Amino acid sequence: MTLKQLGKLEKLRAMLGYPGAVLGGIGLLTSGALALADRATLEDIKAAQDLDMQQSLTQVLPGKYENDLLKDTVVLPGPDGELTVYRARQGGKVVAVVFKVQARGYAGPIVSMMGVDRDGKMLGVRVIKHTETPGLGDKIEPAKGEWIHSFEGKFLGDPPAEKFAVKKDGGVFDQFAGATITPRAVVKSVKGGLAFFAKEKTRLLEDGVQP
Repeated sequence: MTLKQLGKLEKLRAMLGYPGAVLGGIGLLTSGALALADRATLEDIKAAQDLDMQQSLTQVLPGKYENDLLKDTVVLPGPDGELTVYRARQGGKVVAVVFKVQARGYAGPIVSMMGVDRDGKMLGVRVIKHTETPGLGDKIEPAKGEWIHSFEGKFLGDPPAEKFAVKKDGGVFDQFAGATITPRAVVKSVKGGLAFFAKEKTRLLEDGVQP
């Protein structure tokens, strides 16, 4: 091979290597941009989740509290695994707690958020996730009726445990025409939540150090 041919070969190699280097650089830049976008998106998602949780907490926790409920939490074993409990304080004292409960409805799990004061009395319940039949089971939503407010002020003992059920089962809570399974599930989950509070009351109300 002549020197001229060798020179052409080196130029060809350089030309072939250039697109590869460019593509590699573009790949690195793209990966970096995607990583930054993903990080920004995760922060936005976290902020949206925190806002949604804060709104859910305030719906079942009337009144004003001095602490950040999203940070003042305790995690305890619950009926369905570890359960995060949000604590509300006044004067440094835990005066109420909020946590999720769930039970199987007609079309799937019904997840609710419930607030309980330090005496075990219900402050409020809101269903935050369900797939029940529109026009029937969705009456558990406050926008569709007043039924969900029937828990407010109740506690274990009022009504008695055997009466903490829908009327069809001998209890005090109304059921829906054609959709008994749905309110039955919510009542069951709330009753279970009150039992959880009674069992873990000491640990839930420990004042500790406020975050």
